[in-house]
Amino acid sequence: MLPSLALRARRDADVLGAEVIVASLDSDYAPQAALERTMAVIASARRAVLADRYPINSFSVEWRWLADLVPLTKDWRDLAAQALEPNVFYEPAFALAAGAVFGRDVGALLVWSGEEPRQLLGFFPACVVPRRYGLHLPILEAWTHPYAPLGTPLVARDAAEPVISAWLTHLAADAARPGLLRLPLMVEDGHFAIALGAVLRRLQMPFADFARHSRPQLVPGDDRKAYLAQAISAHRHRELRRSIRRLAELGALLFTASGMPEAIDREIEDFFALEAQGWKGEAGTAAARHDELRGFIKTAVHALGAEGKVAINRILLDGRAIAATITLKSGDGAWYWKTAYDETLARFAPGVLASAALTEDLAENAAIAHTDSCAGPGNPILDNLWRERLYLCDRLIALRPRAPFQLARGLERLRGVAIGGAKALRKKLKHR
Repeated sequence: MLPSLALRARRDADVLGAEVIVASLDSDYAPQAALERTMAVIASARRAVLADRYPINSFSVEWRWLADLVPLTKDWRDLAAQALEPNVFYEPAFALAAGAVFGRDVGALLVWSGEEPRQLLGFFPACVVPRRYGLHLPILEAWTHPYAPLGTPLVARDAAEPVISAWLTHLAADAARPGLLRLPLMVEDGHFAIALGAVLRRLQMPFADFARHSRPQLVPGDDRKAYLAQAISAHRHRELRRSIRRLAELGALLFTASGMPEAIDREIEDFFALEAQGWKGEAGTAAARHDELRGFIKTAVHALGAEGKVAINRILLDGRAIAATITLKSGDGAWYWKTAYDETLARFAPGVLASAALTEDLAENAAIAHTDSCAGPGNPILDNLWRERLYLCDRLIALRPRAPFQLARGLERLRGVAIGGAKALRKKLKHR
């Protein structure tokens, strides 16, 4: 287990007392982002060369309902392990558990290699949304839900572009399905988006991006051990140390991190209890108050934990959990999925301390290249702890020439304006 924030705090100036230089995204990180995009384009070109062994007519493409995919779990898991861009929410351990609550009308288009033994090379879960913009305008939409804030499909790394071509070509030829495709919560400059863009241009399929936004992301870079020390101000460091000291005055303070399946199965109960005691419990949205949600989370966490893809970090005060975080992992990526803390101790900032301790653990884990915060815009904790940003968008695609793309694009733009206006109004009323 990695050293906890509480232990490191005793080193005082070594970790939390250092002066910090806050880097500007526009100045310091723009060249790095440009370099990463360039490397992604080069990688895409390399994949296209490698994929010459996959002619478009060599694939087998089929549609299956999510509930019918259990027999394919091994093939599905193998694909996730070699995905162009990892997405833990589309792995079988998570998706099959979520399907019972959020996926009753969800299926997946599967792209298989033509040779024997055949391999699963593409997994594209989606459902038909019969109405959008208040009109009868059916759209095929990639599967996302409140507990899965990412819509990147699983595509084999070395066959990405031909697999994406096979997927889109199949959809275009299927007149029984909508002629419009919407991909929500797509990483705007990710490997999948770059490969998809190249294929769409070759197939001459019109597309447009909407709902652009960003959320905090942790990309430690080379100086991993110093990430937190460099990410926040000296004043913020002093506040963290003060919170630790004040909590320690109340009782024995311990920071823990668990990745073993048995421990995870026990400690998930601390998360449920903390969430139910807070504002979500009062609002009736805590998972513990809903048997289906609780069952889904326990099943998904148990299944992913058995594969070594879950970590639960806690802060204990006299043996009682006062904060808990759940992190999910896939490939070289991680997702800061859930967090809860004892809101009666809010003046000691247990939520901030838990996020700071998790940040240190993630930053020092060389096996994790990047962590998605899964946070909404304006997150008061992670906006101030994590320097990097993950840029996302929704992509609308016309699969067939006669699809009402121009109408949908205009309505999507108006929808965005309306949502933005409603948010601005709520913010204004809140501060009156």
